[in-house]
Formats: sequence, C-alpha cells, structure tokens
Amino acid sequence: MRLVYMGTPRFAVPTLEAILKAGHEVALVLTQPDRPKGRGRQLAASPVKECALAHGIRVEQPDRVRRPEMVDVLRGVAADAMVVVGYGQLIPQSILDLPALGIINVHASLLPKYRGAGPIQWAIANGERTTGVTTMRIDAGLDTGDILLMRETEIGEDEDAIALGNRLAVMGAELLVETLAGLGDGSLAATPQDHASATLAPMLKKEDGRADWKLPAQQIHCRLRGFQPWPGCYTTFRGMSLHITQARLWPGTVAYEPGRMWSEGGSVLISCGGGTALEVLEVQLAGRRRMAVAAFLNGQRLVEYEMLA
Repeated sequence: MRLVYMGTPRFAVPTLEAILKAGHEVALVLTQPDRPKGRGRQLAASPVKECALAHGIRVEQPDRVRRPEMVDVLRGVAADAMVVVGYGQLIPQSILDLPALGIINVHASLLPKYRGAGPIQWAIANGERTTGVTTMRIDAGLDTGDILLMRETEIGEDEDAIALGNRLAVMGAELLVETLAGLGDGSLAATPQDHASATLAPMLKKEDGRADWKLPAQQIHCRLRGFQPWPGCYTTFRGMSLHITQARLWPGTVAYEPGRMWSEGGSVLISCGGGTALEVLEVQLAGRRRMAVAAFLNGQRLVEYEMLA
C-alpha cells in the first residue's frame, strides 16, 4: 500500500517502523518544523523526522498543512491512505478527501473516552484501571471519526504516563498494521462512535500539576503518575517550588490537616484529604536535580510542623 505518514513525537515512531517492516511504501512523511530544544535552544528534529531520514524517506515540515501548496503536494503523491499519529495539526477537509481509503489515526484511548491531546495522562490521573488504543478514520471533528479496531490493556498500579505511553505506542503500531491489512483486503468495516459517551482529555497546563492536598492521597498519586514528565506534581515548600517526582500511598491514617509535611522513621510524609497520606520517595527543588528523600532530609532538616502551599 502506498502511504503518507504524518506524525511528530516519539510515540509515533514505532508505528512508522511497523509500517515499513510490514512492507508498505511510505512515499512521504509530514512532521512538525524543527523546534528549539535544551539550554542552547538549538533547533532539533522531531523523533519522526529522525526515523524517516534514517530510512531515506522524503520529509516535509509545513508550518500549516492546510496551505494550498501542501495540499497539491499530497495530491501528487496519490497515496492509497494516510496515517496520522500525534501529528500536531488539524487535518483540513481538502486533505481528508484525498486518499481512497481515508486518513487513519492511532489514538491512545478506548474511544469515545478521552478524546483530545492528553488521553494517556488523563486516563491515569482520573484513576482508570484500563485503557487502550483505537484506530479510526479521521473526520472533521476532534477524534470523532468511525472506529476501525480497538485493543485494551490494564494500567499498572504504579505505572506512569511515560511507561504507559511506551507500551501503547507498540500496541498502536501493531493495531495499525492490522488495520491496514483489513482495509487492503476489504474485510474491515468501520463502526460509528457513541458520541453521547464521549469524554475529553484536554491539553495539559502547568496549573494541572499543582498538588491540592485536600484531595485524598490516592487521587494525588494518580495525578502525579499521570502528569509525567510534565507538568508533574509540585507544591511550595519554604517559598520554593518543590516537585514530588516519586511517591507511594502511606498505608496508615493521619489526623493532621492536609498539606503538612513531616519526617517519621526516615520517611517523609505529606498529609492529604480524608486522613490519608503520601510517602515521598524522590523530590526536586527548583534549580536542582532530583534527589532521594534521604538527601532531601539531610539538606533541609524538617521542623516539627511544615506546611506546604
């Protein structure tokens, strides 16, 4: 099958590699323009661009894919289908109408749940026990297209968004290859989504990472795991920003008001809502590297009553 591939993040690389391994022809890859990265702010290629160039595939990086000249390029490729995985731009109707088999998207949720930019993060943050990947035909809406195939998986009790994203990337790649095979031989039929059951997974904001210690520890722990690597879980300690980078649920109950941090037997605990608590395992103070809680205790010397903001 002759394809155009549209993707940008590392999550999209396994699908591109799986397509090539399955013997499909990727005539063109579209990805986002190079962006400044790191302290030096040097322009860096996207992971998908690096993968495409390593395989000798032509790459285009339009700032707006809807520009008429880019639509003409895609029309000239005459692809049987296009595949989109985390591209980062909305696909206009002028492009949706081009390929005979449509534009196929790999989405990291069990649609219609968690439509939007952060399905992996919000599934964990909301305490879901299962999630998965869905292939669908893109339409003009936000993840509203007809479903082609779906695969489910459990979310690990301590699994964070980085680890789950890596697993779902591989699952999505396998499902996309299966989807292309079904479309190619005509055995796969699309199913409309139940729009009444849809939920949203909006793009994350920095404010989403601020810990609300009035919430039960279980909810805070889910958000900490879900919002990795950004915006994480942060609070204010002695006027400084403090990221809680690793924690676990404390099995006992506490009587302190939410937001108190104290040391007990070499452990650092934070009281949360409902008499629950988190045990902190690793932290990062503003401008410093991550450190184990023992190093944090050595450097900060917690007093009897420390309140976090």
